Amino acid sequence: MFFSIDAASDVPIYEQIVRQVKLAVADGTLVGGQMLPSVRQLSRDIALNPNTIARAYRELQTQEILKPLRGRGMVVRRDAIEACTSARDDLVGEGVRRALADAIAGGMSPDQLRELFETELARLSRSAAEANSSSTDHEIVASSSNNESSHE
Repeated sequence: MFFSIDAASDVPIYEQIVRQVKLAVADGTLVGGQMLPSVRQLSRDIALNPNTIARAYRELQTQEILKPLRGRGMVVRRDAIEACTSARDDLVGEGVRRALADAIAGGMSPDQLRELFETELARLSRSAAEANSSSTDHEIVASSSNNESSHE
């Protein structure tokens, strides 16, 4: 799994981590029983304050996506896929509604929106197919667009 953190986003960093873990579970990148990096390890990997990572992990635990294994760290719950799939659908639906509202307010017609949607869907589907064919590894890799520590 690849964490992409946008320090300039309106979405708090801990919430970005929560969302990305849920999306990874929904798409099968993370599976039930799989361990996540420790708070310290992930903090080092993506150059964030450990408290931010711990907050994200606590939120995921509260939402019953992760569970602690005493002395070992956090693991994805085997029953988390349904909740993560639902969260993904809600998140995507919210984004689509917002984009459609902006487009309609900007004067786009339904036909223009359909054409744009079909074009972008085809482009993204091709990109995803190419990425999947070249990637056979589901190892957790962390990255950050901001190398400074965050204190959330």
